[in-house]
Parts: sequence; structure tokens; C-alpha cells
Amino acid sequence: SWNIYWVLKKTIILYKSFVSILTQKTISKKISLSGIGVHTGKSVQMQVLPAAPNTGIVFKRIDLKENNIIYPLYNNVVDTTFCTTISNDFGVKVSTIEHLMGALYGIGIDNAIIELDAQEVPIMDGSAKYFFDEINKVGVKFSDYPIKIIKINKEIKLNYYEKFISINRSNVTSDIEFEIKYKNKIIGSQKNKVNIFEENLFDIFNSRTFCLYDDIEKLRKLNLGKGGSLDNAVVVKKDKILNKNGLRNDLEFVNHKILDCMGDLFLSGYKIVGSLKCSQGGHYLTNELLKKVFSDKNNYSLIEIKGKELPHTFANYHNLKSIA
Repeated sequence: SWNIYWVLKKTIILYKSFVSILTQKTISKKISLSGIGVHTGKSVQMQVLPAAPNTGIVFKRIDLKENNIIYPLYNNVVDTTFCTTISNDFGVKVSTIEHLMGALYGIGIDNAIIELDAQEVPIMDGSAKYFFDEINKVGVKFSDYPIKIIKINKEIKLNYYEKFISINRSNVTSDIEFEIKYKNKIIGSQKNKVNIFEENLFDIFNSRTFCLYDDIEKLRKLNLGKGGSLDNAVVVKKDKILNKNGLRNDLEFVNHKILDCMGDLFLSGYKIVGSLKCSQGGHYLTNELLKKVFSDKNNYSLIEIKGKELPHTFANYHNLKSIA
């Protein structure tokens, strides 16, 4: 009888834990980070704060006293040149949000307030590693509110010269298949596919932004890349990687593109259930895809899902740490 009691008790605990993972989540404590903006070169202090259910992700420019709230939504994107920049109606901007947004999306954080004392999110090491590590340290706080998802109802696709992007319906998964093609022999052609809500995303979070050495001068002429260095980007010069320790994983180049894509997808405002394919795309193409998705209500469904209705594949246990 005691054995039956303990089995039942353990089952109840596991069930409660499982259901909580399928509810809205925030971080359990404040996270503080400092660094520089890769494009502005300016120092920035950033805090990620817990937020109540149904808050969503909110950016706040604390260097400004008014009109300083900016929502990371696809229709607030004002520039996609080498990063994703969002703005509010008063012209107040936040840029290079994609790595942080990718980490929040992959870990499953639904609600958070991000305070910045400058325009640009700190680049850190050029990946989402620091964001992932800090969230993992403080843990995740679960609410009793059900999560909401966007479910893709039919295929939507875009072509832009040799580039293309598409998203199609999927029963319960959210996967990204991404391909890059570079003439440079070191980067070359790479392809990878990940399921955001089922797989361990460590290699995705750990993959850094990259550029060709020949493109650095182009960035400077555009008044960009002022904070770029080998500490926060992989730089490829002809047939050599200039970074002392080389690559972090064999598919780091394409994996970073997947990270960018995840961050840009989160500008839908919700997790997306669908199957995305992209070849040689970037911030612009992903944003244009979201615009096309939301241009017709027949393309998608917004669904509020209780834990008992949701298959386990939608909860990414690999990238989630509970404080319970």
C-alpha cells in the first residue's frame, strides 16, 4: 500500500510539473548584463525583469523619461540592415534584438520586461550564450495562465531573387530548416534543421554572428559595426578564420542564422506551430514572411491551449530550468 501511495504521489507531482511547463513563463529573478552595441559601439546596461502573465516581451529605454516603451512585433520593425531594429510611434528605437529574442523564444519565456540605457542590445560574445546562461542561473517561474500559440493553416512563401522563405502547417511541431550559400570556401554551403520545442538548442544558442573580412569596410561606410571585434564575431578572411579558437561547432555559420530566424519569428508575439524553410535569407525576409502571414486571417489561427490539450512535444524540457 505504501508503494502504491508513493507511486501515486510521484505521478501527481510529475503531472503538476508537466502542466506548469505548458503555462506562461517568465524569469524568476532580475538579470543584469552590460556590454557594447556591435553597431553603435556604445556601452549599454541591460536588465531583464520578470513580468506578469499576458505582458509579453516589452523593451523599455530607461535613458529616456517618456515615450520609452517599444514592443518587439513584426509591424514595429523599421530596419533590417545587418540586425533587426524596432521602433514605437514616437521614433524611439531598439536595435540588434534578435539574439536575445531568439534565446527567449527557444527557452520558452513568454513574459519579460527588458530595460536598456541605450538603443542597442549588448552584443556580448555575438551569440545567445550569455542570455541563455543567465536565464538558466535564475530559473523560470511558471504561472497558471495557458500559453497562446499561432498555428499556421496553409503554406505561405516568398522569393527574393535567389533567396526564398516559406512556412507551412504542422500538427504540433515548430521546425526551422535553413540553408546558406557563400562563395567563400570556409563558409561554403551549410544546411541544418532543428525542432525548436523538442531539441537541445545549445549549439544554436552558442553560435556567433559572423562576417567576411572584406565586408568590414562596407559596414563602416554604413556607420555600422563600430563595436565589432573578434570577441563578438567570427571573422573569415579568405581561407582562414581569424578567431584564435576557431569555430564552436561544425555548423556554427548556419546555426547562427537559425538563431537569428528564431528571434525574428518571436516578433509574431507568440510561439509559432509551423514548418519553416529558408535559403540564404535573413532579417528582411523573415519579417516580410510574418507580414504576409498576418495579412490574411485565413493564414493562421491564434489558439489558447491548456496543458492537458497540448502534446508533450511542445514543451522544450532541454532548454528549461524550473525554480520549483
